[in-house]
Amino acid sequence: MNVKHGFALFGAGRIGQIHARNLAAHADARLLHVVDVAADAAGQLAATCGARVSDTAAALADPAVHAILVASSTDTHAALIRAGAQAGKAIFCEKPLDLDIAGAQASLAVVAQAGVLLALGFNRRFDPAFRRLYREIAAGRAGKVEVISITSRDPTPPPPAYVARSGGLFRDMMIHDLDMARWLLAEEPATVFARGSALIDPAIGDAGDVDTAVVVLETASGRLCQITNSRRCAYGYDQRIEVFGAKGLLRADNVPATTVESAGAEGFTREPALPFFLERYAAAYRNELDEFLKALRGAPAQLASGEDGRRALLLANAAQESLDSGVPIRL
Repeated sequence: MNVKHGFALFGAGRIGQIHARNLAAHADARLLHVVDVAADAAGQLAATCGARVSDTAAALADPAVHAILVASSTDTHAALIRAGAQAGKAIFCEKPLDLDIAGAQASLAVVAQAGVLLALGFNRRFDPAFRRLYREIAAGRAGKVEVISITSRDPTPPPPAYVARSGGLFRDMMIHDLDMARWLLAEEPATVFARGSALIDPAIGDAGDVDTAVVVLETASGRLCQITNSRRCAYGYDQRIEVFGAKGLLRADNVPATTVESAGAEGFTREPALPFFLERYAAAYRNELDEFLKALRGAPAQLASGEDGRRALLLANAAQESLDSGVPIRL
């Protein structure tokens, strides 16, 4: 008989709702508690998923809770990771690990001392197309990798209030791509060079952030990765990766709702890409939960670790330092 692992969810916002519904639908999981400072949001989500509204202390004290899922605002991640570890709970935390590298390292130390599982929500590692790309690279299909190009563009910019709390584009948005670069390169970047501008929304610039950025990573062996981010894209949610190597090219393209095309005198027309991350990465969110539950059962699992979260944050911080200084940063 399968044992259902009990979860407490922290955060009833957009990401929390994705995780809550995936937990409620999973045969091996039970969502027991929903914790959020917004009581109405917590109540609605708990009612939908068969859970109850709780506070942090009650959720962590419940022996039926085997794991916590942290999907609350970034500035709460470190404290919840430490509290969960000290309570002996396994932890799945959305990115980033923290906004401050010292705080991130302190959290990892608490996790290590407690001996609990910690996984980071770098969901793009679990996207079917990107996982296939990873396997093809590992199989040598493109030969020795020389250049990776990662494109990530959101359809519309976030509100300025979100930008002010986000930690900036590199820590909030590009951190996914920085993790993807590490994963696909299979070699740590040694140099980071960043350029960025506020071209889309003046309010983002007024908040001290950029909405358009390009980062170049270089490894010790000379492999290169170029990452392009934009907070606005007129044609939808643009998520593409190209890998160029000694033997050829590998590419993962945008995902449309269907593969139907029409053709006429004016040419070929295909459906647009899926509109945003909720749709584009729906399978990735389910797949990463599957892997986390495997790990809870003691089975081999492929997860993004706390150390992966720390290294991605180091790259994001280096990108911000490079933008501020105008020079490449060596790690």
